Amino acid sequence: MSKLTRVTKTRRGCTHQATSRPVAIEDRGASKGKTFERCELAKTLKNLGLAGYKGISLANWMCLAKVESGYNTQAIKYSSGGKSTDYGIFQINSKWWCNDGKTPKAVNGCGVSCSALLKDDITQAVACAKKIVSQLGLTAWVAWKNKCQNRDLTSYVKGCGV
Repeated sequence: MSKLTRVTKTRRGCTHQATSRPVAIEDRGASKGKTFERCELAKTLKNLGLAGYKGISLANWMCLAKVESGYNTQAIKYSSGGKSTDYGIFQINSKWWCNDGKTPKAVNGCGVSCSALLKDDITQAVACAKKIVSQLGLTAWVAWKNKCQNRDLTSYVKGCGV
């Protein structure tokens, strides 16, 4: 089994592979998407119930969003190896969690259109991220494991009043 296959199966397709192309932001006409400011996102995620959800600190969610999308709601990454695409602020994968209408054998575990994960209103992205964490934990995201896990993440929420 190749490393690419093994990583995909263990994380259920939540983040891009190391061989993925860089972030590409789709041009959506007048709407360019929202890139949150750090404290704005911290307050939004807290209001949407992520602070302490399943025992996960708000700082962990903030780190995840930073390393996956740079806090950008319209971040899109295509993985040619996995033949799938990661969408939105949490880079939720079309193979397992959302339907983009083009990913072969997609599961759509969150029962949501991938385009819904690109909205400035991140309510659906948060709901899907909660479902992923409920089933697999934050380790579903390889980038979180590599860049956030077991690190001091206090800077992600410092001075935000959350």
